[in-house]
Amino acid sequence: MEFTPTDIAGAYIVDLHRIGDERGFFARAFCINEFAEHNMDGTVVQANLSFNTTKGTVRGLHYQIAPAPESKLVRCIRGSIVDVIVDMRPDSATYLQHIKVELDCESRRALFVPAMVAHGFQTCHDDTEVMYMVSGLYTPECERGLRADDPALGIDWPQSISTQSEKDQQWPLLSEAEEHTP
Repeated sequence: MEFTPTDIAGAYIVDLHRIGDERGFFARAFCINEFAEHNMDGTVVQANLSFNTTKGTVRGLHYQIAPAPESKLVRCIRGSIVDVIVDMRPDSATYLQHIKVELDCESRRALFVPAMVAHGFQTCHDDTEVMYMVSGLYTPECERGLRADDPALGIDWPQSISTQSEKDQQWPLLSEAEEHTP
């Protein structure tokens, strides 16, 4: 695997190192030892699949706080997405800053999202699937979220939002929230 650091500390773009022949290619998609070499949490306790019927769908932005923070390895396995992460670590030099990374089924690129970094994405095609490997169990009482349209974040989504859950539309704006982290 090839690890490229992003502007958010601890977040990496993870590309495959393909070994190809007439049959196609082989590539390692995950290795706990290679993750450890980059100080990435390679614990996997849950794998999630998100199927999205409509282009323009936005899911997120979600993260979990202590005592149940979670890191994620996100890969688009059908179609393509624009993945957005927002640093929610108050002691980070990039607190409240975001980056966008395009993930698609052809490149098989993944994004490693460290704990306390909010994650969301927008689908670029109908019938898009996204797979997450997650370091912690989903813990509803520790879940937090950000509004995809929060002007304080200034996220420029590639297209208008066609579909979004009511829950994701109801997260408070940063200007209204009492506290986003413990």
